[in-house]
Amino acid sequence: MNDRQRHHAYWKANTALIRNLLLVWAGVSIGCSILLVRPLNAISFGKIPFGFWMAQQGSIFIFVILIFIYALGMEKIDRNYKE
Repeated sequence: MNDRQRHHAYWKANTALIRNLLLVWAGVSIGCSILLVRPLNAISFGKIPFGFWMAQQGSIFIFVILIFIYALGMEKIDRNYKE
């Protein structure tokens, strides 16, 4: 594989990772915070309904977790395409 092909494959893997993680985040944010809020509100932590908690805090926690997953994924991609 020449340098140009390796560069193209690297960025294709990078953008695929970013796309997939953003889709997960959007799914959790929209799904749990908007679309499924009523069923999730049937579950509660103490006095706080789970749907409300996901809308306020949950999607932020998921985003932070996805940042760590991105870092680990990019470390793997960097190792695979290292010269």
